[in-house]
Amino acid sequence: MLAILGWRTGQHLAVTAVGPAVVVHPHPAGIFVVPSSRYVVLPAPVRRRCGFVRGDRVFLAADAAQGILVIHSTSALDTMLAGYHASLLGGENV
Repeated sequence: MLAILGWRTGQHLAVTAVGPAVVVHPHPAGIFVVPSSRYVVLPAPVRRRCGFVRGDRVFLAADAAQGILVIHSTSALDTMLAGYHASLLGGENV
């Protein structure tokens, strides 16, 4: 995913909790950096704010044109999909 975004080791990143999701993007004043392991590590306060716990599986969505990575918990993804599927059927969330 980092290769798709063109991020390199040592690049500074901004990490922001937005509701139940995390938005990560390059920022020259970002206090987080892409480590040599090429993983994005979410800071504990951001994980807690978004309800992520150790071992959670997450859904990663990259927008290469905008240079952003959005991280969703699987429970948030379930909620989004339930609403979407209900809208396809013209009804309420099931």
